[in-house]
Amino acid sequence: MRTAVLLLALLGVALSAVYEMPLTRMESLRSKLVREGKWEQYAKFKLASKINGGEGVNDYDDVVYVAQIQLGTPAQNFRVILDTGSSNLWVPDKTCTATACSGKNKYDSSKSSTYVANGQSWSIRYGTGSASGVLAQDNLCLGNSNICYKTQVFGQAKNIAPFFAQQPIDGILGLGWPAISVDHVVPPMQNLLPTLDQPLFTVWLARVGAQENVANGGLYTYGAIDTKNCGATVTYVPLTAETYWQFLMSSVTVGSYTQTTNWQVISDTGTSLIGAPTAVVTGIAHAVKGTMNNQLGLYTVPCSGTYAPIVLTIGGAQYTIPQNQWVEPTQAGSKTCYLTIFPFGGAGFGPAWILGDTFIRSYCNVYHIGGKKIGFALANTAGG
Repeated sequence: MRTAVLLLALLGVALSAVYEMPLTRMESLRSKLVREGKWEQYAKFKLASKINGGEGVNDYDDVVYVAQIQLGTPAQNFRVILDTGSSNLWVPDKTCTATACSGKNKYDSSKSSTYVANGQSWSIRYGTGSASGVLAQDNLCLGNSNICYKTQVFGQAKNIAPFFAQQPIDGILGLGWPAISVDHVVPPMQNLLPTLDQPLFTVWLARVGAQENVANGGLYTYGAIDTKNCGATVTYVPLTAETYWQFLMSSVTVGSYTQTTNWQVISDTGTSLIGAPTAVVTGIAHAVKGTMNNQLGLYTVPCSGTYAPIVLTIGGAQYTIPQNQWVEPTQAGSKTCYLTIFPFGGAGFGPAWILGDTFIRSYCNVYHIGGKKIGFALANTAGG
């Protein structure tokens, strides 16, 4: 009997697991280009690109958190953005000759014994550029864990936009729903669900201020709620669509400014700031006497000031984003701070707001795939 129980226990471990995936915080593209005096030129190029093509919610100018995945047998390592605002996985292919592929880790199918060619062409467009190539199939693992799926379909990128040349990443791993997956590819998380203890993952982002290249930048916990870095109380709201991680928000308040309505909102780990309707951003900026900085493309205020928190109402509960999370120095030691909220042109049945890392650093986000809901828990302030 004892042997049978032990075997069942071992079988349970083999069938389900929890994996804590560490993040590294890097310098954002916006910060890098501002430091180099190139942001205004880039912003004009980006605006022209938007006019000539479609624009999604994905905009990686301010993304600073990256993680490691493995593809193939033996494993090939890649640094990726973990993005709840998209649903596809792609990495640069060894055949990519675009300048943007230079210096990146490239997937080499000839070195993987588990590679299966697909040959179907694919292309994906983000707010900051695009990637294209052919689909393939291989073994995917999160980090160096045993959370793996042997036949994950992914994109071998043979061409990527110039934007990606500036980014300290190789590719993107989408954590959104199948409905927004390009070419109806089953997203990685849907394939990995059977290996997890629970059908969910938790995102905790460390508060590290203006620091960059920080190894312990945060944690994605797959298969469980992160009880070490997140509060004991998780408040859930239902999703309004199984596309992005989308739900309703009823109000925003900053000092004397208040706006109340029912907005469609998404939680997006692929966006570092908060995107809001232009009128709301203008109202908030006026409430704190902010001025538009064309070089940054954001509103700025003196760092020496005292500013009211952003208070969001979601599902009847209030979520407070303190000053040190939505008013940040333009550079370490700077006397000028920028507001981590930008005008977002969401319309129609899509999201009107994007709650990015500014929100997630204050509240752990629990993405409950099985329950088709999202939860929020107060984040541990350790780390900044």
